[in-house]
Formats: sequence, C-alpha cells, structure tokens
Amino acid sequence: QVHLVESGGGLVQPGNSLTLSCEQSGPTYGTRVMGWFRQAPGKERLFVGGINWIDDRLYVGSFPEGRFIVSKDNDKNTLYLQMNNLTPEDTATYYCAASTYYYSGSYSDEELYNSWGQGTQVTVSS
Repeated sequence: QVHLVESGGGLVQPGNSLTLSCEQSGPTYGTRVMGWFRQAPGKERLFVGGINWIDDRLYVGSFPEGRFIVSKDNDKNTLYLQMNNLTPEDTATYYCAASTYYYSGSYSDEELYNSWGQGTQVTVSS
C-alpha cells in the first residue's frame, strides 16, 4: 500500500477557494486511481472526485460542475483538489485515497480504495 499525506486544509471564508494536496509515497507504481472523499460530522463519507493515474480520466462526484476540480502531477506523485465557491456546507474532513484495483465504473465507492490518508480539516466560516 502507498502512504498518503494530505495538506492544505484550514479555515476559509465562504465564497473563497482552497486547494488541497495529497502526496503519495511507497509502491506508487500500482496506483490506478486516486480520489478525494469528504466526511462531515455525523454524515457518511462522500465521494468528491477522482482521477485515473494512467490515462487521466476524471471521475466526478455529485457536485455542480466546476466546484471541485481534481488534478494530478505524476512527477510529484501528488493529487490536488481545487475547491471553488466554498460554503459552510463544505465543512468536513477531506481524505485522499488510492486504488490499485481495475474497475470499469466511476470509482465512487470507497470500497475500491485500499490506501487512505489521515485527512485534512476544511472549515468554511466567516
């Protein structure tokens, strides 16, 4: 399994943007897809978006287009999540995850991921 470390969380005002990073290390050659999930207190973990590490295919969560943008830098083994027009409802712990499984679907199921980061807290408040 790869080791994942998220960064970039913090306190942000409503309407602003924030970019999270997730660096993977270890046996990264097996990574097929990396994704972002979030979990608010008392709620289920929710798929935000993901990207295929090999062919750049994007997997989108159930959010308006442009609110959450997933990208990657293969040379840096880093996954990014750009979050735009944030609202207090986006307050959550954000996790990145890596999957070594081949799957023809959207990779929105957390069961497909076999490595997880510790999470980074994002708080949207004025």
